[in-house]
Amino acid sequence: MRQFLLLLLIVSAGCSPSHKNPHVVIKTSLGSIEVELYPDKAPRTVAAFLSYIDSGYYNKTNFYRVLNLDNQPSNAPKAELIQGGVFRSKTKKGIDPPGIPHETTTETGLRHTDGTISLARLAPGTASTEFFICIGDQPGFDFDGENNADGQGYAAFGKVIKGLNVVQKVYNQREDNQYFDPPVPIFDIVRK
Repeated sequence: MRQFLLLLLIVSAGCSPSHKNPHVVIKTSLGSIEVELYPDKAPRTVAAFLSYIDSGYYNKTNFYRVLNLDNQPSNAPKAELIQGGVFRSKTKKGIDPPGIPHETTTETGLRHTDGTISLARLAPGTASTEFFICIGDQPGFDFDGENNADGQGYAAFGKVIKGLNVVQKVYNQREDNQYFDPPVPIFDIVRK
């Protein structure tokens, strides 16, 4: 009996999912989005994002912003994304972690393709808890891309591997002047 239990434990351990890279799940009111993170390519960005998850920053936050082809100035480079984080969350006022050193796409080798998760920012090194997910390929967010005046692009650090249909559902919610109306609740982001 003891050998049988030991064998069962060994077989069970072999069946459990193991990932080379960390996976996180964004739990929203419209479903879950699983994201694979790339710490070997964007170590500072991934470490900061995981620390925010572990600190509970994303509990009761939301996706609050959307860029689509209809809600941007006609003379601006177009982009498509959904953006989330603590910025427009009433319960998260006062959360202001330090900026993360900027990891450009030339440093990481990552690109802003469909489903890429990246950090929103103002100047390089100011990114923290706000993130976005690309809808379709967005090369304008890469280093030297046209969607950022300073040419440094944004810090891509992972990719959606399950739940792109949920990303699309979020993207298609009602919006007013680039902001979801109402915001789409993020119940939490957790490690898988």
